[in-house]
Amino acid sequence: MITPSVNKTVLENGIRILTQTVPHVHSVSMGVWVNVGARDETRAESGLSHFIEHMIFKGTRKRDAYQIAKEFDAIGGQTNAFTSTELTCYHAKVMDAHLPTMIDILSDIFLNSKFDPLEVEKERPVILQEIGMVEDSPEECVHLLLSNRFWGDHPLGRSILGTQENLIQFDADTIKTFFHRFYQPDRIVISAAGNIEHDRFVDIVRPAFESIRPGNSLPGRHPPTAIPGISITPKDLEQVHICIGVEGISATSSNRYALSLLSTIFGGNMSSRLFQEIRERRSLAYSIYSFSSSHVDTGMFGSYAGVSPLKTDEALEVILNEIKRLCDTPVDTAELNDAKQFTKGNILLSVENTDNLMVRLAQNEIYFERYIPLEEILDNIEKVTQENILHLARTIFKEKKIGVSVLGPVPDRNAINSLVDAYIGAH
Repeated sequence: MITPSVNKTVLENGIRILTQTVPHVHSVSMGVWVNVGARDETRAESGLSHFIEHMIFKGTRKRDAYQIAKEFDAIGGQTNAFTSTELTCYHAKVMDAHLPTMIDILSDIFLNSKFDPLEVEKERPVILQEIGMVEDSPEECVHLLLSNRFWGDHPLGRSILGTQENLIQFDADTIKTFFHRFYQPDRIVISAAGNIEHDRFVDIVRPAFESIRPGNSLPGRHPPTAIPGISITPKDLEQVHICIGVEGISATSSNRYALSLLSTIFGGNMSSRLFQEIRERRSLAYSIYSFSSSHVDTGMFGSYAGVSPLKTDEALEVILNEIKRLCDTPVDTAELNDAKQFTKGNILLSVENTDNLMVRLAQNEIYFERYIPLEEILDNIEKVTQENILHLARTIFKEKKIGVSVLGPVPDRNAINSLVDAYIGAH
């Protein structure tokens, strides 16, 4: 037992099962997680993890795609999946009375998917349309351009969706080979949260998942090397989209609490510096925010803004000046305390949702190999000092370590280069 409500069982083949009991709710959220994602692919394999995510729902020996959808709908269930750079998750949520049915369907699609060649051909154009959707969404596209610019040829610099050229080449055998190579027991975590009893859950899950046999060893992940610089992509749009990024921290870094507060202060809410200066005082943008993505060995921290072409230079200058201010002057006590209250409030509100609890269980296990109680997280947030924030800002906003991607009808490319050069020179 980990806490009175959280339990863990390890099957003989190494699959880990974690549950968190929340007796006052009527639902159960369950996820089957695999510690594999886009960064585990070679350039020729880019997009395979995401393709598998789609194909899992396209038929097993017991159920075709329609039956899978119909059976979930018949119990009022919600099901979906997602692929990230490092993880793939297949998840569902149902009323607690339908727990056995949910486990039966999820285990069937995870263990018995046929990857039928006809279904592969049918799904291929769907994923190609998904790639097209990203290209039609400037905000998403500029983030991807920043990753391409900053991480270069490393897998973290590629789209999780893969490329159109790769998608056209993938066939059923390619997909099956990748699936069986990476979906190994020691990479699988099953998490569930809600009105659930741990031993009963394990008894239902064990027979199916204990059948997975270990495979051959897999190559380890290698960290990327940041490649700072500027990329400007002209496109006929109403706005210019600006994305600025620097190398952040890993998901397990002891600085993760300080970074969360730094992000909140910089651009994480409506009272943040970027929101107040760029949207409220200067009316330069509707959408302006900071972002942080963390991986097992590195991360990226930065900001995004969508602005009028004529306001591109002013917006970029304001963002760079706010970065400089973070590095030059400690945040004041009131600002830091407000960020702490905002962050702790978001965390406490999030755990009222069984989906979020299920995600926390799995991610804690995958990244930390232990459950991290809320009290520990809240305590670590409270311990962050002004000096911690200042030191972290100075560490991540290093000289010449900044990446900038701009997408849209840029009026003056030279002005952007000059602003960034001036920022670097002043650092």
